[in-house]
Amino acid sequence: MPWIQPPAPPAPPEAPAAAQPVAIDVGTTDAIPVAQPRTAADVEALRAKRSELSRQIESAVSRRKGVERDLLLANETTRPGREARLKVRDARIVQIEQEIAANGRALAAAPLALAAAEAAEAPVRYGPFSSDQLTGISIVGTLTVLMPLAIAAARAMLIRARQPKLTPEILEATRRMERMEQAIDAVAVEVERISEGQRFVTQLMAAKEKDGARLSSGGGTH
Repeated sequence: MPWIQPPAPPAPPEAPAAAQPVAIDVGTTDAIPVAQPRTAADVEALRAKRSELSRQIESAVSRRKGVERDLLLANETTRPGREARLKVRDARIVQIEQEIAANGRALAAAPLALAAAEAAEAPVRYGPFSSDQLTGISIVGTLTVLMPLAIAAARAMLIRARQPKLTPEILEATRRMERMEQAIDAVAVEVERISEGQRFVTQLMAAKEKDGARLSSGGGTH
């Protein structure tokens, strides 16, 4: 009887590999394709993308700082998850930086004549407002503020023009009336003083008559 070799025992299951840290592949900016702009619209799109990428990287850096603060307060249970989040934030920042570099190379590759034409067509800005916006604000301010003031001044001038002009005779009569009013007021004051004096004398004489009558009635009794 031929010899039968027994089957080999099954290999033990391999232990699961330990979790490896996530590596961030910074790579190079050459991995991102760069399309040379050919029209003014392409240049404007690249500039708008540059502004958006700047906003995104500021937001990513701010979120990374938040994860760093959380990592400082983490314990043994929550630390691995927060470290993974921090690596994800780092990878996102690196990606945005690569896109910014590629976008900058694309803008640099634009023809000089196209960039100059785009710069000439760009509206002039005065602070947060463009020239067109500033013109609109000036027109609205003129209509809402200066026009009512001008109308009020014109009405006041018309009212003064309709009033009769004062002649020398009218002015002299006005001054005479003022002097007469002052004289009448002075006479009224003097009359009031005389009336007060008469009332005082009348009261004094009445008091003396009462005293005389009292004395005469007292002497007749004795």
